[in-house]
Amino acid sequence: MGRASVVLDSVTPMTIAADSHDVIRVQGARENNLKDVSVDLPKRRLTVFTGVSGSGKSSLVFDTIASESRRLINETYSTFLQTYMPSTGRPDVDVLDGLTTAIVVDQERMGANPRSTVGTVTDAHAMLRVLYSKLGEPYVGPPTAFSFNVPTSTVSGMMAIEKDGHTEKTAVKGRVYLGGMCPKCEGRGEVSDLDLSVILDESKSLHEGAIQVPGYTADGWMVRGIAESGFFDPDKPVGDFTARERDDLLYKAPTKVKIAGINMSYEGLIPKLQKSIFSKDPDAMQPHIRAFATRAATFGTCPECDGTRLTAGPRECKIDGRSIADVARMQVSDLTEWLDGLDLPGAGPLLGALRATLGSFVELGLGYLSLDRPSGSLSGGEAQRIKLLRHLGSALTDVTYVFDEPTIGLHPHDIQRMNTLLLQLRDKGNTVLVVEHKPETIAIGDHVVDMGPGAGTGGGEIVFEGTVEGLRTSGTLTGKHLDDRARIKDAVRAANGVIEIRGASTNNLHDVDVDVPLGVLTVVTGVAGSGKSSLIHGSLAQRDDVIVIDQGAIRGSRRSNPATYTGLLEPVRKAFAKANGVKPALFSANSEGACPTCKGNGVIYTELGFMDTVTTPCEDCDGKRFMASVLEYTLGGKDISQVLSMPVAEAEAFFAKDGPAPLPAAHAILDRLVDVGLGYVNLGQPLTTLSGGERQRIKLATQMAEKGGIYVLDEPTTGLHLADVDNLLRLLDRLVDAGRSVVVIEHHQAVMAHADWIIDLGPGAGHDGGRVVFEGTPADLIANPTTLTGQHLAQYVAP
Repeated sequence: MGRASVVLDSVTPMTIAADSHDVIRVQGARENNLKDVSVDLPKRRLTVFTGVSGSGKSSLVFDTIASESRRLINETYSTFLQTYMPSTGRPDVDVLDGLTTAIVVDQERMGANPRSTVGTVTDAHAMLRVLYSKLGEPYVGPPTAFSFNVPTSTVSGMMAIEKDGHTEKTAVKGRVYLGGMCPKCEGRGEVSDLDLSVILDESKSLHEGAIQVPGYTADGWMVRGIAESGFFDPDKPVGDFTARERDDLLYKAPTKVKIAGINMSYEGLIPKLQKSIFSKDPDAMQPHIRAFATRAATFGTCPECDGTRLTAGPRECKIDGRSIADVARMQVSDLTEWLDGLDLPGAGPLLGALRATLGSFVELGLGYLSLDRPSGSLSGGEAQRIKLLRHLGSALTDVTYVFDEPTIGLHPHDIQRMNTLLLQLRDKGNTVLVVEHKPETIAIGDHVVDMGPGAGTGGGEIVFEGTVEGLRTSGTLTGKHLDDRARIKDAVRAANGVIEIRGASTNNLHDVDVDVPLGVLTVVTGVAGSGKSSLIHGSLAQRDDVIVIDQGAIRGSRRSNPATYTGLLEPVRKAFAKANGVKPALFSANSEGACPTCKGNGVIYTELGFMDTVTTPCEDCDGKRFMASVLEYTLGGKDISQVLSMPVAEAEAFFAKDGPAPLPAAHAILDRLVDVGLGYVNLGQPLTTLSGGERQRIKLATQMAEKGGIYVLDEPTTGLHLADVDNLLRLLDRLVDAGRSVVVIEHHQAVMAHADWIIDLGPGAGHDGGRVVFEGTPADLIANPTTLTGQHLAQYVAP
């Protein structure tokens, strides 16, 4: 890579006050890998935290500063209210002074409640409901009448109705809706159709195991409650039930019965499963229950509300010919134009507030979304920007905003707008703390704290603190790479075939025809919302021989860790067993070797009913997860808990050919984990603590041993330090040179420049995108930079 200076588009860092009252003072921070870190952070300024993944940035910003701020605020509430709040201990730090209220804007995906949408989480839908309740025709009712989260109820008679700025009593004919939830789909917009052959084996009786639902064992209490209800013979095959018996088994309304002398309520199996399984978030289910639900249920648009989630009354109420469901389906940028064209006397302030909210969508590069888009379908980057949108219009000042890589998922064109918004938050008198890798955002910082020098135990120190210009000349790893620029490859690989995509129309794609070359590195680019994911995931990922490696959550129990997920633990367990002459099962925290007190979790989970679950370290095993007798067995001088506490890089040396415990099978897996930049992650670290980028890289390391011919990666540079991007490119090259085809959805210009072939979508987002605007080599794109991607790539590539 070459080097060039980042140009700050008229952005001048603000002068930092030296007054001790104008700083957040941290002294002696030791959370996670921090090594007695002390630092003074200027208030009402924008501070960027840099450093390689695992260097301690998040430990300092999130686990120390933000965590203590939230803990102190929670303690100001009454004891009663505190019982409903997460309980966290004080961070491991000597002094924290000058804290203000911290608002964390992270990448966590929004809850996948099926009735949660972009409109409901941003209050835009709430403003639309008020608008339609006041000015929609025919009149339906109060704002809740347009809410698909409020069940339908009706009243009649005299009603107080606000109209034309005043309230009057009116005799209402017929029904007035107090809630707008469609009763058939319960406000979800879709209904599930259950496959009874998955739920029941009709050749068997209930006592023989006819019910094939997880937890409904033939001799268990759940089946006993059904079998002893008295509505049918539990020893008769279900297939021989009369129509009445079958209806009682599957659909009977709640009825009081007596079972084993106890008064109980009996309910048909289908409504019971609808409530207990099929109405839940799939990602919150145990893996075996999720697998059953996937096989048993198929989903389709609700026939009663046509997917609008609303009852008939709210659907028929319109403004300028459009119902609230119609406008919620519109792209936000189009909805803004529609609102601008309305002439609604008396609604000026409300329309102004709604336009301001929708305008923030456009500023954040989210104008391509619709308000009825399920919030659970947003990417991590989109979710973070939606959270930011909530705060842009806030009247609060002197707040500490904490951002976790806000540029994730953003095209270089959109990063400029994000930078502007971060500076706006600062200029309102707030303290802005940003954890970031992108040089474009590092460059706008008033203050920079660079963590390192390495990751894990090799990090946890401040290696530089000062201005961006000072960072450039600091000699740290970040400083050395801050001005890196890519060079176009001298020669690109030639494709050895193509995959034809014809007539792709998923989401916003406009009947796209494109050939994806085989045997090369293909990079798919375009602004956020241009249709990249729709094209690749909708048309390519479903084909045979395609391995998709995304940033989604890794499904498994809370015991899962890199050692179990990658298969590393299996050869390690066998090596321990062979060296000590005992069974391999002893070296699994999920099997015979588990500490009996905590059952191998290392912590005790105390369920407190409606309150948060309390987690405390297991006193018997001291968090090591194994019985004391198991820890007496060693391999290469280490017990199994010590091996699982090793970072990947340390374990690689431990199991190497010339290491203390040579183990080729384990070393091969560890070598791949190091290749993808995860050398700092501990083998026993819970998978739930990994970021989206780390999850993707651990999946990549695991899949590298598979035989798939086509790899699809979604933004693999997420969370990568500037110095690690080169390592990723070398890894992608090795995959291609080994005969695989690699397709990468990516915004990073270094990856674009390294491609053999680029497919650029656009020209804009939403319905302004969805077209292929360029196909060819990076050199061709730079030579004729007519697209946004081409323009930014030409600026990035070293001359």
